[in-house]
Amino acid sequence: MQDGIIELAWWELGIAALLVVALAVTTHLGRLGLARELVIAGTRTVIQLAIIGFVLEALFAVAALRWIALMALVMLLVAGYEVMSRQKRRMTGGWAFGIGTLSMFLSSFTVTVLALVVIIGPQPWYMPQYAIPLLGMMLGNTMTGVALGLDRLTDGAWRQSQVIEGRLMLGMHWHEAVADIRRDAMRSGMIPTINAMAAAGVVSLPGMMTGQILAGAPPALAVKYQILVMFLIAVGTGFGTVVAVSAGSRRLFDQRQRLRLDRLSSA
Repeated sequence: MQDGIIELAWWELGIAALLVVALAVTTHLGRLGLARELVIAGTRTVIQLAIIGFVLEALFAVAALRWIALMALVMLLVAGYEVMSRQKRRMTGGWAFGIGTLSMFLSSFTVTVLALVVIIGPQPWYMPQYAIPLLGMMLGNTMTGVALGLDRLTDGAWRQSQVIEGRLMLGMHWHEAVADIRRDAMRSGMIPTINAMAAAGVVSLPGMMTGQILAGAPPALAVKYQILVMFLIAVGTGFGTVVAVSAGSRRLFDQRQRLRLDRLSSA
């Protein structure tokens, strides 16, 4: 134990890893088809977190704005790729990546900078101990909302193409013809965050709060930070989803207000 924090040995992490292997064996015996994915995901978790641990230690030691900005840019681009890869029918021509990345930049980065400068106020405002974890939580949750929203939008437009085209033939504007699908897509992107907020503290203790308590922070302070983070995540995810779905909706139609399913890749 050091400064009230119980350290974990590698062999103790190995026990947790063996539990994941046991789960993979169980899914294999049950023919669920998830054993390979579990092993790969677990391996990626270890490698990625080990690498990011070394990177963050170096970043915290330097604390230079240019390196923090580079780190933030890499996180944004990776999140944009994940948004694109999670869509069943993605937009062609790089639009899936572009719309997802731009929407996350406009929402997550704006909210994160606002929180650092106005609310938390570290000195300097880009102090990596605050900026990187906060931006990571914002991007992670906004990425999920944007991916769900765009996936529901494109899949709904593909499935209901005849309904949309019928509305257009009746003289509806493209905005009206796809309005119900757009609303459903926005709801899909926001509901996970709303559910997490509703269940926080009653059904589960959120990750940041748990981490701070395990690190020895007073529970009252951990609660304050968790409330702040939950509100910021809700705002970032909400606005990010709205921007992404709105831009994606417009992309589905050309200048003559024709539905362009050729702009979507097949499943």
